[in-house]
Amino acid sequence: MTTRRQRTAAALAATGLMLTASIGALGPSAGSASSHREAPLISGDPAADNTDLYAFVSPDRPGYVTFIANWIPFEEPNGGPNFYPFATDAAYKINVDSDGDAKPDAVFRWTFKNVDKRKNNTFLYNNGPVTSLDDENLLFRQTYTLESSFHGQPFKKRITDAPVAPSSTGTASMPDYRTLRDQATVRLPGGWKLYAGQADDPFFLDLRVFDLLYGGDLSKTGQDTLAGYNVNTLAIQVPFKDVALGGNAKRNPVIGVWTTTERNRVRITGDPSPKLTGDRVQVSRLGNPLVNEVVVPAGLKDAFNSLPPDKDAGIPAVVKRVTDPELPKLIQGIYQLPAPATPRNDLVEIFLTGITTKAGGPIKADLNSQLDNADVRAGKFRPSEMLRLNLGVPVAATPSRLGVLGGDLQGFPNGRRLTDDAVDISLQAVEGAAQTGKLVDALAAGDRVDANDQRFETAFPYVALPNTGAVNSNRSPAVATDPPSAPASRMALEPAAADQNTARDTWLVVASSVGAGAVVLFLVVLAWLRRRAIA
Repeated sequence: MTTRRQRTAAALAATGLMLTASIGALGPSAGSASSHREAPLISGDPAADNTDLYAFVSPDRPGYVTFIANWIPFEEPNGGPNFYPFATDAAYKINVDSDGDAKPDAVFRWTFKNVDKRKNNTFLYNNGPVTSLDDENLLFRQTYTLESSFHGQPFKKRITDAPVAPSSTGTASMPDYRTLRDQATVRLPGGWKLYAGQADDPFFLDLRVFDLLYGGDLSKTGQDTLAGYNVNTLAIQVPFKDVALGGNAKRNPVIGVWTTTERNRVRITGDPSPKLTGDRVQVSRLGNPLVNEVVVPAGLKDAFNSLPPDKDAGIPAVVKRVTDPELPKLIQGIYQLPAPATPRNDLVEIFLTGITTKAGGPIKADLNSQLDNADVRAGKFRPSEMLRLNLGVPVAATPSRLGVLGGDLQGFPNGRRLTDDAVDISLQAVEGAAQTGKLVDALAAGDRVDANDQRFETAFPYVALPNTGAVNSNRSPAVATDPPSAPASRMALEPAAADQNTARDTWLVVASSVGAGAVVLFLVVLAWLRRRAIA
């Protein structure tokens, strides 16, 4: 046995405060935040890596809120043969705080189970076209159990053996993925809707911000880094009353949301079907987009992923990164755009308290802090990093991609919709736009990626269908600096190469039809015949 996660202590001394952060040392695994591999440990454990969290009032279903949480960054559509299952030894959670104490008042927990019929018969995920979730051609599938807990009560099972939409293996294998998605969309008593399965990655941005902030001269913008990639999505839609304080969204409309992933503390190496145990450790956490990626420094990223939100305010090093952020200084150094004066109490409102006049901050508005809930006890309120949403803000008739900064109070940072431009909003916010009420003209273009490459759906689960083409299919082939001319002999062989490709494709069709066992038997017989001929 090997320890999956060894505990480490992160001692942070300031004004006599010390916090011990438990982090497991992950074998081939780790935790996340809207950052697609933002922390050292989580980058080695994609199945536990939260990529993004969305929370918004359902535009087509009044009185219901939708939470969408994604895992496994950079899923290339052709990444077989195992593709992208949820982990069977992990617990995936969406947490909701309604009273502002930074502890969950509602928890939705998913766990997964494999149904693998391949055994030693084939390497294929499916051995023919898949037209339904129970199609016999689908050789690998998953199911899940959803449990919920309210106000610290024991978890209650809401559904078991619910179907997961499989990874899309291409249009030949899954000619109508929408049907598979529809079959994996489940409705429960109480009006809940659920979806678990693959989807297009809805986060749109140019990640070349890490190349010294877009090349040092804004020359490296306009490329959607995540275009063509997929993610694994968990989506749930529930009535306001199930998550609002006291069940009353009119008196208490503000909630805070974050996601976590838990792994077994100890794992047996080589176990082909690891199971979830009761002894687990948190390895991943995500609230607002980009916080762990560009706000938290490298040395604290793993600790941040292991901590519950109620610890945030007690870590001076984390709070300082909000009140005295690094990013404006980098922008000033590279682009000579003056950084706003510190301390940045406007960012404290955006990331730690929610926007409210009751916290005494510089943003003079009451929008999305639990302090604005009528039944909240102010003495219990705890500043913490989470995505906050006011359920009472009406759905915008014409949403602005810039959310609140664009005059659309239903958008980020009041929750987060799929169409909200998180990067451009965040860049404006760190440069003081939320405090001044004016957009920074020099950053008006942002990263020049203003919308997702795929159109979102108008009904639950809202995310776009998964991509099926290769991510690099539209890229020019790599060319040497001084490419040699193709020899005539090579050119003369091209028709033969095409014939070989045709033969190869035919062979693959035959192989998928007869199964790997028959292929191996054929190869053994062929080798035996050749040895006899040589003898």
